[in-house]
Amino acid sequence: MDQLNYKEQQEFQKIVEQKQMNDFMRLYTNLVDRCFNDCVNDFTSNKLTSREQSCLNKCAEKFLKHSERVGLVFQEQNQLLMNQMRGTQ
Repeated sequence: MDQLNYKEQQEFQKIVEQKQMNDFMRLYTNLVDRCFNDCVNDFTSNKLTSREQSCLNKCAEKFLKHSERVGLVFQEQNQLLMNQMRGTQ
């Protein structure tokens, strides 16, 4: 990144931020889709039942914890790869 001039660094940063936003939106969309399909099944009311609300809360919490864990494992694997590339395993 040091080889890039200021303008290139700014453009690179913008691309990274856009990718992060896309990743976040994909995660959010998957969470909503998955939890809605798993938990909401009564369309006779415009409000969630207590069972549906509880299911949604548990589903969202589980989904986010899973995503966080996957991210941590990815970071760990990335760090190992970087160390191997440097020869400092």
